[in-house]
Parts: sequence; C-alpha cells; structure tokens
Amino acid sequence: MRTTTPRRWRSGTEPASARSDLKLRYLLSLTFTPLFALATAGFALWAAASPAFGAPSRGTLIGFAVACGLLTVFAAVDLAVVIRRRRTEL
Repeated sequence: MRTTTPRRWRSGTEPASARSDLKLRYLLSLTFTPLFALATAGFALWAAASPAFGAPSRGTLIGFAVACGLLTVFAAVDLAVVIRRRRTEL
C-alpha cells in the first residue's frame, strides 16, 4: 500500500511550483559573463608579466584567474539555462 505523504515536507509559505525570476537571472548572467571573462584574461596577463617574487605573488594572481574562470563558466552555463527556459515558456 502506498503512502500519501510527500517525499519532502514544505516548511515555508512558498508556492509548490516556485520559480526564479528569469529576467533578473538573464540580466545578471549577461552582465557578469563578459565581466568575469575580462577579469580572467586580466589576471592571467598580469600573472604572466609579474616578476617571480613580486607582490602580489604569481600564485595569487593565477588563483584569481582560475577563480574568475570558474565564475565565467558558471555564469555562461546559467545564461544558457535561462535562455533555454525562456524559449520553452513562450
């Protein structure tokens, strides 16, 4: 016999089919994808041109470039998801 209780209990007052604001996500992803891409390139170029024992260190600059690169990928994937969802909703 099957139970009628849901798998997850809702603890808040949000609607059962709550969705995020796609317009805002689209705007943020569209803004931050190129911004993070430029920051990635800037930190990578700065790391390549920095002296071996300069301040900030080359490792720190590479870390910033990697972090910005990951944020670029995250924003680009979110942009693709938002575009796909907006096309299917129309």
